[in-house]
Amino acid sequence: MKKTIPSIQKYMTTSPHSIGSDQSLEKAEKLMKEFGIRHLPVLADGKLCGVISDRDVKFLKGFKDVDPRTALVSNLSSEAVYTVSPSALLDEVCETMAEHKYGSAVVVDNDKLVGIFTWVDGMRAMSELLHTRLAG
Repeated sequence: MKKTIPSIQKYMTTSPHSIGSDQSLEKAEKLMKEFGIRHLPVLADGKLCGVISDRDVKFLKGFKDVDPRTALVSNLSSEAVYTVSPSALLDEVCETMAEHKYGSAVVVDNDKLVGIFTWVDGMRAMSELLHTRLAG
């Protein structure tokens, strides 16, 4: 009996924290620390326009001319976001993330942010699959 590959929806983090594009780098850092997360989708008028990671924040804070209190997330976030639909297959998303070394996949449905899938989610998925499908 062949088992089907689950969709990303089963393993993604639903209702992810996000930040408005008009917010400061300092605010992004505070949100990440408060919620123990490393990726924040950036929204402008409710639409995804970028993503900022904890690595981005640390890197940007190293520049003398970047004031975290006034530097806007919209000017500092990555606009090249790997997005997938909730029905995207787990293996394809993981393969693409590994191939391109993406830290996350932002899950969008009808132009609305519905989830995020990170390396941590991927490790949880792998652990579950190993225990449930491969355990003897």
